Amino acid sequence: MEGRLVYQHTQQGRMFLITAAVLAVIVAILLAVVPERSTLIPLLLVTIVIVVVAAMFSRLTVTVDTTEVRAVFGTRWPRRRIALADVRSATPVRNRWYHGWGIRKVANGWMYNVWGLDAVELELTSGKVFRIGTDEPTALAAAIDARLGGRDGHSGRATRRSY
Repeated sequence: MEGRLVYQHTQQGRMFLITAAVLAVIVAILLAVVPERSTLIPLLLVTIVIVVVAAMFSRLTVTVDTTEVRAVFGTRWPRRRIALADVRSATPVRNRWYHGWGIRKVANGWMYNVWGLDAVELELTSGKVFRIGTDEPTALAAAIDARLGGRDGHSGRATRRSY
C-alpha cells in the first residue's frame, strides 16, 4: 500500500543510452556497406537485445513515501520495494568504480545504479544492505531519515562513507 509521497527523483543513465546509440549507428553503417546482409543478422539481433536492455536500465526512479522506498528502472521492471519498517538507517556512500552500473551484488546485499558513484546505503533490519545509486544522495538520505527519525535505535543523522 502506497502512502503519501515524500520524495521522488529520476536519474538518467547516460552510459546505457550512449552504448545503444553507438551500436545502432555501427549496425546502420554495416547494413549500408556490407553487400551480403544475411551475415549481419546475428549482429542485428544482438543490437536489438542491447537496445532493449539499455531502455530497461536507462533511468532509475527512486520514490520515498510514508510507508516504503521504491527503486524502479526505466521500463518499470526491474524494481525493488522496501518497507520503511525494514530500514534501520540510510547513509550516503560513494561506490568504487568497479561496482559498475545496473543491478549488482555488493558486500552483504544488492545495488541498483544507472550512473555515477554516489549512492545511499539502506541498512535493513535483516542485516542486509541495499544501495540505491543517485545523483542526490544527501536529499534521498534526508527523505528516508525524516521517515525513520522517530524510531528507537535510529540516530536521525546520516554520515557519508566511502566504499
